[in-house]
Amino acid sequence: MKIKFKLLLLLAAILLLVVVNLAVGTVPIPPGSVCRILMGSDGEPVIWTNIVLSSRLPQTLTAMVAGAGLAVSGLQMQTVFRNPLAGPSVLGISNGAALGVAFVVLMSGSIGGVALSRLGYLGDAAMSLAAIMGALLVMAVIIWISNRVEGRGTLLIIGVMIGYLANAIIGVMKFLSPEEDVKAFVVWGLGSFSRVSGGDMLLFVGLMCVLLPLACLLVKPMNLLLLGDRYAANLGLNIRRARTLVIVSSSLLVAIVTAYCGPIMFIGLAVPHLARGLFRTSDHRVLMPATLLSGALLALVCNLIARMPGFEGALPVNSVTALVGAPVVAYILFRKRK
Repeated sequence: MKIKFKLLLLLAAILLLVVVNLAVGTVPIPPGSVCRILMGSDGEPVIWTNIVLSSRLPQTLTAMVAGAGLAVSGLQMQTVFRNPLAGPSVLGISNGAALGVAFVVLMSGSIGGVALSRLGYLGDAAMSLAAIMGALLVMAVIIWISNRVEGRGTLLIIGVMIGYLANAIIGVMKFLSPEEDVKAFVVWGLGSFSRVSGGDMLLFVGLMCVLLPLACLLVKPMNLLLLGDRYAANLGLNIRRARTLVIVSSSLLVAIVTAYCGPIMFIGLAVPHLARGLFRTSDHRVLMPATLLSGALLALVCNLIARMPGFEGALPVNSVTALVGAPVVAYILFRKRK
């Protein structure tokens, strides 16, 4: 009963933060007006309606879904590798997505004469597709390697090396590219929940609404993996198959989020620790929904801070996630140590 109460509190906090995210900004809108706009009532100023429905609502939904996806991905990686410092980017999936975007932003101008990133909607679509292709390529390499090595530590090291290799290639591309293209890539690397709108937002949310329930179906094998490979195998778990499924699930979540929002750091690392600290359990039947809701909650908090009134435009999301997430992880780890 206590667990259900905590989950309901998280859900209520998310709903409250959704309204606050829609109401707060450079143009403040009363929460009552926000609710009436969402219900389709007439009588509210047209400019408020446009701000809520065309700008803040897509950004809020993107933040909520992206935070949930990254948090679940981080939980999966920490479970597979049994490493508290493992996160969504541990296998180089985010670096693969960044490599795909780097090719579009930095090299397409040199090859074709016009950088795809400057072609408006077509450029955005090309960047998203390139990020997904880069992430999936790295994921395919990781899965191929995971079927040929036994130790988790070896796979972890190989993933880190793939990330370093991708960063090295990106560094060479930056050196050979014009300054304005490098700036565009750096801006993409800061992460943002405001890039997704319209049909892109519906596609993104739709994909995540398919992938997140599929990730929740892996709760039982994840619980068995915590017991150790030998004990789990004695209970009938196919270790290699279970590990591959969890890695594929985590990689797809990271690939989609990175493609649409850029590389969002720290949420995937911090939120599983936050959920464990709040619920005091290692049972993934509880941790999975708790991590999903906590990820959505933390992402909404970061999105709200990033575009608080007083800032021109919005702060980089990665800066805010680190500022919010690092103290959370430090507090929980110190408390656990005590």
